Amino acid sequence: MVELVSFASLSISAELFRAKALHWAGGFACCAYYESNDLLYPQGAFQRLLAVSNQAAPSPASLAELEHWLQTPGAGPRCGFVTYDVKNEIEALHSRHFDGLHWPALHFFAPEIWLSWQQEAVEINGNTADVLAAILATEIPTNTAPPVDTVRPRLPKTEYLAAVEAIREDILNGEVYELNLCQEFYAEPVALEPVGTFLRLNAASPTPFAGFYKWQNRYLLCASPERFLQKKGPRLTSQPIKGTIRRGTTPTEDAQLCEQLRHDEKERAENLMIVDLVRNDLARVAKTGTVRVPELFGLYPFRHVWQMISTVQAELRPGVEVVDILRATFPMGSMTGAPKIRAMQLIEQYERTRRGLYSGSLGYVWPDGEFEFNVVIRSLQYRADTGYLSFQVGSAITYDSDPQREYDECLLKARAMLQVLGAEVK
Repeated sequence: MVELVSFASLSISAELFRAKALHWAGGFACCAYYESNDLLYPQGAFQRLLAVSNQAAPSPASLAELEHWLQTPGAGPRCGFVTYDVKNEIEALHSRHFDGLHWPALHFFAPEIWLSWQQEAVEINGNTADVLAAILATEIPTNTAPPVDTVRPRLPKTEYLAAVEAIREDILNGEVYELNLCQEFYAEPVALEPVGTFLRLNAASPTPFAGFYKWQNRYLLCASPERFLQKKGPRLTSQPIKGTIRRGTTPTEDAQLCEQLRHDEKERAENLMIVDLVRNDLARVAKTGTVRVPELFGLYPFRHVWQMISTVQAELRPGVEVVDILRATFPMGSMTGAPKIRAMQLIEQYERTRRGLYSGSLGYVWPDGEFEFNVVIRSLQYRADTGYLSFQVGSAITYDSDPQREYDECLLKARAMLQVLGAEVK
């Protein structure tokens, strides 16, 4: 049963309804929430959706299984994620580092109930009266402050700086042109209230591709500004982010920093190299001659940072399905470097944590094959049974990189997460 419920007919605000709905959804075995924060973004943002399931049916465990699973009939969105480690199914690669979270390689579910937000209403797909009553009756915890004082680096700063220098040497030797080096910060054991923490993170850092995902006792709290891939009709759109600078404390300083980023040759070079990589990836599934770059080096403001974002589009060849597209384009070049396979081999050499869901993708697929996937960055991850709390941040290393500047960029990207946790880096 499908019913449209106007917020004017409810006794609570739309914002409070969303908070109650997400706390209600957190009681299910699987929960997926996608949030645009009503931000204007080129080619649109996430559709505001909430999907839940107690998942009696098994999830596909590989791209090969996902291809078959997506062909089964269904009326609603298929919700899920693909971890960075799916690269090992696509290429002859491996992931052998420490993993404190242990997500499955990928996970998708067909929701038993799902909600879709409209301008002044919410569409409920399920037993509307029961769902609405359950949401309205949901109590929101009053104290959700996480007891986190410090987070620890898995890769100490001295080792991170040394890794940047070693990567610069690799670039000089022709191994790669650019490499995205990431590092993990973690705390344990932590008693976290995931939904409330996500809502605070979303308020502190509103982004167009935010999301919340629960799988059993694992949680993703995502404040991503980056689109990985969108399919609308036959058109594919990817919008890699490469280039970051902090926001100014005054309008004048903010405008100056924006212009500084616009003319930063290193940041423009990073962005251009990944645009070329994305063009090549899309060309593998596109009609000949349709790959284009409608925007190069676009500058967009977020709460804490300016980002340099480019847009790459292509027209899809007939008969190419979702999994074919993922095999051609995943992982996203903005999180690997170029050339992609050699960059991923070196990532395994220099990093100390298995990336897992970080630098993977969260998204949804509609029955007609249209989809939207983000890049999982600026995200907290939490495992409730062990109390393991983690986030990762990274930056693109080129030969012109200054190690201390790259480290500072990582901490800039971590600012909202540290703020929400009330934590400092130890």
